[in-house]
Amino acid sequence: MNHSNGFTLAELAVALVIIGLLLAGALIPLSTQIDVRNTADTQRSMDQIKEAIIGFAQANGRLPCPADGTIAAGSAGAGTEQYAANICTGASATTAFGVVPWATLGVPETDAWGRRFSYFVSSVHADAITAATYGVGCAPTPTPAQSSFALCSLGTLTVNTRDDTHALTAIGSVIPAVIISHGKNGYGALTPAGCTPSPSCATIAPPAAGTDEAANATHANTATVFYGRAPTSSASGCNDTTSGVPFCEFDDIVFMISTPTLVARMVSAGRLP
Repeated sequence: MNHSNGFTLAELAVALVIIGLLLAGALIPLSTQIDVRNTADTQRSMDQIKEAIIGFAQANGRLPCPADGTIAAGSAGAGTEQYAANICTGASATTAFGVVPWATLGVPETDAWGRRFSYFVSSVHADAITAATYGVGCAPTPTPAQSSFALCSLGTLTVNTRDDTHALTAIGSVIPAVIISHGKNGYGALTPAGCTPSPSCATIAPPAAGTDEAANATHANTATVFYGRAPTSSASGCNDTTSGVPFCEFDDIVFMISTPTLVARMVSAGRLP
């Protein structure tokens, strides 16, 4: 007696799941799919950059200095760390600002939207081993012979977030380095085209003053406070510091290198005792 072969219930269930996933993907707008992909690609690049920065410190005993973001791609000095006289070029007593030194580190120059990554580094973590500056309250004995900073050295940077009431919480403090992608809107970002730093060198329109994105787009060696929070869309009457009103637009992606992470990696490399 002949029996025709049919589908089992399990096979039908699998087929229905696959069809459902395909339909769900089709229902998501193409622009949204592109945004999700760009965000994921940028985060992967930032993970690579973070590892490259730590690897540089393990090899050289200090964090790399920023590159000059005003130099156009392909020009002399583009993407190389700005380091001279035992310290980052133009650094303040606390911080050096620029863009990720992609050529020095061998990492991507731009995020998925074609903008350079902003990079802030604590001065005491980027000076020369022989500079013998370890930060406030840090006087190691003996002084490190293979590192520009000591176990007691603390970074000078802070990353805050906000809850639904706009209240601040620090998600990272005394941080040695911060890396920022300025997201899809790119407000305040520098591009491979370079720019003339007068009066401002942002080649993308700057964010509205007083917003969290504006703090992340501060092009100054004195900037020490940054923000990382959930993305929010633009809204009329917005204010990032006032409860009860909408948040302003925010799509920045912020990565940080914490002091414990950096110290642990330097110890494992034999750079710190």
